[in-house]
Amino acid sequence: MTKKKEQKTQKTPSKKVNEELSDGSNIEDLASQLEEAQQSAKDNWDKLLRSQAEMENLKRRTSKDLENAHKFALDGFVKALLEVSDSLSMGLKSAKDEKATLENTVEGLELTNKVFGSTLEKFGVETVSPVGEKFDPELHEAVTMVPMPEKKSNTVLEVIQTGFTLNGRLVRPALVIVVQ
Repeated sequence: MTKKKEQKTQKTPSKKVNEELSDGSNIEDLASQLEEAQQSAKDNWDKLLRSQAEMENLKRRTSKDLENAHKFALDGFVKALLEVSDSLSMGLKSAKDEKATLENTVEGLELTNKVFGSTLEKFGVETVSPVGEKFDPELHEAVTMVPMPEKKSNTVLEVIQTGFTLNGRLVRPALVIVVQ
């Protein structure tokens, strides 16, 4: 092809800028549609970047919250135990007083033990003290068995050491004497 013919074929489309295309649409309409599509794509890209940034921030915040939860999980429990510690300290101080009686000291110890028990219960710790109950190897540990014909066989006669569960899970079995 010669250079003249190439130039002629290149000039032909530029003459038809405002003319209608074969499907009846205008080039200006197509240009505006293209511009709208590009703007929409840009807006969607910005939304995507913002969403990714929000997800990263959420991930960081969640990680920090989880770290703090692990770090300070026992905070409430420690504060509750401090009440028991304060009670013990006051009991020791009053027991050392010249006017202290054995009855007052025992009463103070019983109250402290009661506060301690309620603190444990508040945090889901329950005692396992099965006197008179059927022996359960899941919750009890038999230290010894005693023959007693007048008592029902395989029942707990005495608790040597109280057991504990935490939210239904055994922490320490109760040490018991069982009727043979």
